[in-house]
Amino acid sequence: MAGVSERRSSVPEQWDRPSDATETEGREDTLLAVRAGEGDEEAFEALVRHYGPMLLQLATRLLGDRAEAEDAVQEAFVSAWRKLPEFRGDSAFGTWMYRIVTNRCLNVLRARRPVTDLEAVSEPAAPDHMVSPARAVEAQAAVEALSQAMAVLSPEQRVSWVLRELNGLSYEEVADMVGISQEAVRGRVFRARRQLTEAMVAWR
Repeated sequence: MAGVSERRSSVPEQWDRPSDATETEGREDTLLAVRAGEGDEEAFEALVRHYGPMLLQLATRLLGDRAEAEDAVQEAFVSAWRKLPEFRGDSAFGTWMYRIVTNRCLNVLRARRPVTDLEAVSEPAAPDHMVSPARAVEAQAAVEALSQAMAVLSPEQRVSWVLRELNGLSYEEVADMVGISQEAVRGRVFRARRQLTEAMVAWR
């Protein structure tokens, strides 16, 4: 998905805070999806350009590996292209794609022990000239500790925690994405928070 210009850095606003503008955009996306389902490749390409960056960001956070994330998103779009004739707009196209990517990443996580990439879970680091050698060593040690802590989480906990804490989805939205109850999501997020807090206590 490299080379696609990013229009948003996180979850689309229409999934979180509806407005006239985002509702209009949602209707336009639904129209594009319907046209794509009828075989309009240009309409589908417009959707890929729109949603590709945010879906890649999500997959990278979930998988901790850029190459695997790119594969997951590409495979998700291939799957979506095949299923588009069945798309009726019952949910927003973005939500539909988010669910496809989340489930694909969850399957990847279940097939292997997750490895966390710092870029997938943290804010960008300060430029090298602004960080002392001692602070740089300390930061690297904290990154390694966080990577180990994330690796201990079960795939289900990791997905729920990332969607809730990093992507800012509501418990209801997370439940819809992974196909479980809100109570189950709350339980997974709570356990993930507790494990990460305990693992990172030395860095607080």
